[in-house]
Amino acid sequence: MSNKKLFAEFPPVSTEQWEEVITKDLKGADYGKKLVWKTAEGIAVRPYYRAEDLRQVKHADAQVGAFPYVRGAKGDNRWLVRQTYCACTDKEKANAQALDGLMKGVNSLGFCFKGKLSDDDLEILLKGIYLDAVEVNFVGCTCSGTGLTQKLAAYAQKAGARLDEVAASIDADPLREMTTTGVLADDAFDRQKNAVVAAAALKRLRNVGVSGAAIHNAGGTAVQELAFALSMGNEYLAQLTDRGLAVDEVAPRLKFTFAVGASYFIEIAKIRAARMLWANVVSAYRPEKSCAGQMKIHAVTSAWNQTAYDAYVNMLRGTTEAMSAAVAGVDSLEVLRFDKAFRAPSEFSNRIARNTQALLKEEAHFDQVADPAAGSYYIETLTQSIAEEAWKLFKLVEEKGGYVAAFKAGFIQEQVKASAKKHDGNIATRREILLGTNQYPNFSETLDEAVRTSLAAGAKEAAPACCCCNDDQPAPVGEPLKPYRGAQAFEALRLKTEKSGKQPQAFMLTFGNLAMCRARAQFASNFFAVAGFKVTDNNCFANVDEGALAALAASADIVVACSSDDEYAEGAPAIAEKLGGKGILVVAGEPACKEALQEKGISHFISARSNVLETLKEYQKELGIA
Repeated sequence: MSNKKLFAEFPPVSTEQWEEVITKDLKGADYGKKLVWKTAEGIAVRPYYRAEDLRQVKHADAQVGAFPYVRGAKGDNRWLVRQTYCACTDKEKANAQALDGLMKGVNSLGFCFKGKLSDDDLEILLKGIYLDAVEVNFVGCTCSGTGLTQKLAAYAQKAGARLDEVAASIDADPLREMTTTGVLADDAFDRQKNAVVAAAALKRLRNVGVSGAAIHNAGGTAVQELAFALSMGNEYLAQLTDRGLAVDEVAPRLKFTFAVGASYFIEIAKIRAARMLWANVVSAYRPEKSCAGQMKIHAVTSAWNQTAYDAYVNMLRGTTEAMSAAVAGVDSLEVLRFDKAFRAPSEFSNRIARNTQALLKEEAHFDQVADPAAGSYYIETLTQSIAEEAWKLFKLVEEKGGYVAAFKAGFIQEQVKASAKKHDGNIATRREILLGTNQYPNFSETLDEAVRTSLAAGAKEAAPACCCCNDDQPAPVGEPLKPYRGAQAFEALRLKTEKSGKQPQAFMLTFGNLAMCRARAQFASNFFAVAGFKVTDNNCFANVDEGALAALAASADIVVACSSDDEYAEGAPAIAEKLGGKGILVVAGEPACKEALQEKGISHFISARSNVLETLKEYQKELGIA
């Protein structure tokens, strides 16, 4: 067999040659501004990567299953399909849903609950579930770690399961509670120690949770989520080893939960970097077994990205996010139901969430190749970049005394709030797009009363972190980070219009250059539909007189002049004169004659530079929508 390389007949092209051609094609334009983009994490992404870039990647020779586990610790890419069921009130229903899920592709069960689970509760929840064949996970009261560990061991033994084969997790995570409520019980780490000790017989139980997702869902970046999750994990290692436990006892009990956001390659790189960095954190404690540094990762698709309007788009978001997690090689994955933000689960939404993962496994075969991203010039470079930035931030937290100290000092909150503010600003100006919400809305969509009520009340299902085992709630140690969704401000804007009982009409007065007037009419139509305004579009009027008469006949509240910049100088004042103050005249664009038009009393302009959210709020005020 010949070892001849493919395309050997073509001469190699150096990076310098590529760059010369690119520079020539740019014709003097700034290379950095035109072709290099900055991620939310501040990482500069170049337009292309080549094999030579791998020379700078320190982990390029890493192997699957070997330290530092950047390529995974399992040796394969199989992951567990999780679905979570609410056991806060109806335990029988949660059990029935779980058994149904097991018949339809789920092999990792989640139960969220409030307070403590009694022996009877556990009997009901786990009836018909074989603990040595199915992973079970409990998400609820942070204070219940020790008691639930003991109850689970007793139940498993009674059910005849082999204790060393019981794969389970108890998401007892006081640092997540502190992050989201500001409260940290004085004996939180003592309880964590007791929980670890109580788990001795359950070799595969992970009963110390670490939630990077709490950072993501408050608006944090991928780097912040990774760095702060590492810091939380390190805090647990430090606190529990200080209490006499060996790192080999503690590290295998930790389970990390990461959210998977919309930036496909960033999320792949984040999870790969997470394994690598955690292995190095644990190695600093000098464990006896190198496997102690293997990070157990549960991933969940982003709640922050979900929208209430055009909710079926959430199915698409969940699919691409799940793909990132699968490529990155997580241990288990939950695809959130597309309607989680505003209603209780239906069989349909549960089925779609399950089948998203089934499709990735059964049709796309994502589970057949370990670390398929390995060797990608771009992803390997991105993995290193995210690792470097996250490590810098992790070290900053450690210099401040660790996660608890940094949180009490407000450093964590300051970092995440700054990121959230930037996200919010980008969404308000449509630098970040949420389809169906701040761009390309469904013009005719309205939310029913049940959904409005649910949105007003907030998420229903997630079991909140709590200290319900204490009679007296501890005083907050810091300001909590509040989870929210990026779409909420725009949803509130549109809901305000719906609740007002009014539906202002935005009339597209198109004239002049056909290409320009249609482009601007499309832009303006989407702009005003975002607020739930009725949009009346028109192809192209013969002249401004015809358009103005049609706008008056339609009793339009807003009349949008849509044409080319050159035609606004005469056209816009003519429209204003014809309208005679009936309706708000808006010019679509930022024409060179803007100042001249303003001098003539035309004061409303919309363009790609507009803050869509704030501009639409102003129009609501002008139209009496309070």
